[in-house]
Amino acid sequence: MDKTLRGATEMTAAMTILGTIGLFVVLSGQGAIDVVFWRCAFGALALLVICSAQGLLRRHLTWKKLAVAAIGGVAIVVNWAMLFTAYSEASIGVATAVYNTQPFILVGFGILFLGERITVNKLGWLVIAFAGVLLIVQAKPGAVEYAGSNYALGIALSLGAAFFWAVAALLTKKLTGTPPQLIALVQVCVGILMLAPFVSRNALPEGTMAWGSLVTLGAVHTGLMYILMYGAVQKLPTYLQGAFSFIYPVVAILVDYVAFGHQLKPLQLVGAAAIIIAAMGMTFGWRLLRRKATASPS
Repeated sequence: MDKTLRGATEMTAAMTILGTIGLFVVLSGQGAIDVVFWRCAFGALALLVICSAQGLLRRHLTWKKLAVAAIGGVAIVVNWAMLFTAYSEASIGVATAVYNTQPFILVGFGILFLGERITVNKLGWLVIAFAGVLLIVQAKPGAVEYAGSNYALGIALSLGAAFFWAVAALLTKKLTGTPPQLIALVQVCVGILMLAPFVSRNALPEGTMAWGSLVTLGAVHTGLMYILMYGAVQKLPTYLQGAFSFIYPVVAILVDYVAFGHQLKPLQLVGAAAIIIAAMGMTFGWRLLRRKATASPS
């Protein structure tokens, strides 16, 4: 199979798996903290096997890199906890759409900490994404549809999750050359230590559905997904990696509709589309305005 085609297949599979994560979070029937803890626990087992099979455990991390990976792990765990909580407050589809404001937060970090400059074009895409968030917030569903939930809180948690994802991504830039599977193993181990004191010991998951969902989140959505995604990253050019990443929110919105009947309202659809298109525009450097051709002297 052609290298690029194989990479495209792997990235499509990885992003499709990622798009179903909300389904398994809900099916587990557990609170966000418990779900993240068990995802870290089963994910650590899966990643330990993967890293061992690939001989990565023999590669020693420096104390500095270990500390950076651990701090990134704290950010990742907080990110998961906030996003998983947002699912029950604003629905999987809405939470995932708002969560895709990540690239813009990362751009903000680049300006603040890396001395990067924001262009008029990037600012334009940021305004469009912000307008998309406002549309989603304004399109609050009726109380009957989301009884007992806090829609505004779900939006805020999704934005918070995007913020902490950007923190983790910024820290990961300092780990260039370190195998990503090894970084992920450190991060989920940090998650186990962080959440162990808070996990519900008196109300362990019960039944095949709950345990099956948690094992799937750890082994498939963490272990297998990392293998597929980072295998694809090695085979695909950057612009194609970005293109395939937008499969994730589309799959999440479809899964939310098929599994739970949560159909986005017209304003929510417009808002979600605005965020996704703006993120694509930012990723691929699409120009909002064409420069006028300079007239040649006569």
